[in-house]
This record gives sequence, C-alpha cells and structure tokens, in this order.
Amino acid sequence: MPSDKFRHQLRQEAEQWLSEGLIDPSIYKQLADRYQFSELESAARKRFIAILLVLGSLLLGLGIITFVAANWQVWPRELKVLLLLGMFVGFNTAGFYLWRRQNKGWQSLLGQGLLLVGALALGANMALMSQMFHKSEPIYQFYLVWGLGVLMMAYTLRLTWLGMLAVFLISMGYLRGQGQPEFLVFGELYWLRLMVQNMPVVAALLFIPLAYRCHSRWIFRCGAIAVVYSLEAILIRLNLLAAPAWIAAIACTLPPALLWGYRDSLWGERASATQLFEGTARNLAIAFLSLLFFLLSFYGMWNTSFMPSTRDASVLPGYVLVDLLILGSFTIWEWQRLLRSLDFNNILVAIAIAISGLVPYWHLRTGTLGIVAVLIFNLLLFLLAISLIRQGLALVERRFFWGGMVLLSLQIFSRMREYNTDLLFKSLVLLFCGCGIIAAGLWFEHYVRSKS
Repeated sequence: MPSDKFRHQLRQEAEQWLSEGLIDPSIYKQLADRYQFSELESAARKRFIAILLVLGSLLLGLGIITFVAANWQVWPRELKVLLLLGMFVGFNTAGFYLWRRQNKGWQSLLGQGLLLVGALALGANMALMSQMFHKSEPIYQFYLVWGLGVLMMAYTLRLTWLGMLAVFLISMGYLRGQGQPEFLVFGELYWLRLMVQNMPVVAALLFIPLAYRCHSRWIFRCGAIAVVYSLEAILIRLNLLAAPAWIAAIACTLPPALLWGYRDSLWGERASATQLFEGTARNLAIAFLSLLFFLLSFYGMWNTSFMPSTRDASVLPGYVLVDLLILGSFTIWEWQRLLRSLDFNNILVAIAIAISGLVPYWHLRTGTLGIVAVLIFNLLLFLLAISLIRQGLALVERRFFWGGMVLLSLQIFSRMREYNTDLLFKSLVLLFCGCGIIAAGLWFEHYVRSKS
C-alpha cells in the first residue's frame, strides 16, 4: 500500500479531475477502491489516538509509581507486596484482554497502552521488591533483567512499543555495565557479566529476530546501532594505539561490511520476499562510512605520537576474540554470497571499506602515512558525497541528495576551520557554498517536479 501522503494527494487530484470532467465517476470509484480513500480519515484518527494513549499510559504509569513511592514508608510489607503484584498482573491482564479485540480499534490501542504500563510496572516491582528484601545488585543488572523481561513480552505479543522499550533498557544496562571492573563484585551475576562483555553478539541475537517478528524498522535500526556501538566500544577500550594494528583495521571495516552485506534472505525465503530491512542496513552502513571518513579526514587524527605495537593477539581478552570471530565469520559469509552477482555498487563499497581498513593498519604499523592518510580520507569523503548526490538524482530521492550536499558542505567547512586561512578567503568560500547550496536545492526541486 502506498504512503498516506501519496493517497491524500491522489484523492485531492482525483476529486479535481472529477470536478473538471477529466474522469467519470466510475474511474473515480475504481481509484477510491484501489487506494482506499475512505480509510484515510480513520487511519489518521487511529494514529492520533495511539499517540494519545501511549502518552497517557506513560503518565498513568508514572503517576501510580509516584503515588506508591509517596506512601511507601507508611504501608506494611504485606500490603506492599500485594499491591505491587496486583498492579503488575492487573495492567497486563486488562491490556492483553483489550489488545486481543483486534476488530475494536480504540480498545486494541488502549490494550497496547496498558501493556506498556505493565512493562513499566515490571521495573517498579523489581526495584521496590529488592529494596524491601534488602537485595543490592549493581544497577546495570537491574536494567538488563528488566529489559529481558520486557523483551519476552515483546516476542510474545509482537508489539513494537515493547520491543523499543526492551532495546532501550538493555542498552542502558550495557552503558552502565561496561564501566564495571573486570572481576566480579558482591551481588553480581556471572551470566549478566558475560552478557555485557559479549553485547555485540547478544544484541544481534536478541534484537534482529525481534525486528522481523514485529515487522518494525525502528527495532531493526536500534538493534543494528546497538550491535555496532557495543562492538566499537569494546575495541576502543583496548586502546587502539597500543593494541595490534589489525584491531584498528577491524574497527573501521567490520561494522560497515556487516551492515552492507546484510540480506533478508539470510533468514529464509519468507523474509526475503518481503524485503524488509536490506535498505535500512545499507543506509546505516553509508551513515557509518560517512562518519568514519569525516573523522579520519582531520590531520589531528593522524598526528599522534605512538610506538608501533608489538602485542600479540593472545594477550587480548577472550571475549573480544569470540565476538570478532562470530561477527567476522558472518560478514565473510554475507560477502561471499553478495559478490557472486558482481554488482558495480557492491564492488565500489568493498573497495572503500578495504581502503578504510588498510590505511589505519599501515599507519599504525609504520607511522609513515600522516599527510597521505588525510588526503586519502578526504578523497573518500568527497567521492561518497558525490555518489550520494548522484544516487539522489538517479532515484529522485531527497534524502540521498541532501545527505550528499551536507557531507560536501561539512568537508569544506571543516577544512577551513582546521587550517589557518585568511578571513577574506573563508568568507568567499562560505558565500560560494551558500549560493551553491541554494542554487542546487532549487534546481533539484525543479528536477523532482519535472520527473513527477
């Protein structure tokens, strides 16, 4: 089904055509039946009601938690336990009953809101129960266990809101847990420590199947970002200047290669037929390469004194090697399937990824590529910006065109800020860039209208 924006525009145009006599009522009726004009108002109303119910549910949950906290010291322990369990079971039971009534729009949406409140009540139950019985665990374990509980609810009910909440809670647990000491502390569970250490693989196993189960691009985006961020965080904590040079090369190449090579067909023919997330994964790969090329285009990133590393891979933590082995093997399997087609875009992206790994590796091994590395990554950033602009023109897509224009403008502006240049020259360049962006934008909008 086309987007609601297109259907609204088509309905307005069809009504105009009907009033001008360009089409007869039978053709208008066929258009109305094909594009479901009658459901446009109800769809907008359902979205508005869903937003209201979600906001109201969040405020309701927070209000109840605040009320309980205000009277917490007055009530006896038995009443506290009964109230907490009753709140959790009541919200989830009522939410599940209303959510199952799919033929009643507002009731189903209200059920989803109550289930969201039930997920929040789960966290309140865990926190207050541990306080009552004097259980003191590290805060990151609280977020992880809470997130796993909400994740089970999301898998069972296939609700995007619950999936997003689970991703947020587990990510918060990881952010709190990655700063913990390597040895176990009092009250810490070993399996949760392993979960934090192997978060790149754990996030991929938990979040990506959930995205398919819920048919949610947002869960896939957040899950893929969690995988890449946790992988980069683990590698950066090793101190890239002191670790083996291939660690820096992997940090630059593995995330974009993993994202660009991703295919829905890896999950079977049923997933590949829908083509759900291939484009999303490739957009994330382009975003990662854009950020990487932009950061490595600064001379200060390469003008760092260091000694070439002599460390061996055997001294690296075992969990790092396990994560790299699993994700690296999966990436190689993706690309050996991908390169069979000999697609030109895939070959160009593979070359760019290979260069982004070889240059840091060679520089960390020898320390001789300062200016050359800056020139290489500035060239890669420029070519990527031009490629995005070209893709935007070919597909008539504003996001690609303006993404390329933003990258090109950032490159010019950052080079002027980085190097000492005359103010008159800077003003001329800024004036030229401003006029160029305005002219390019007006021309592109005219180009889009002419294509339409």
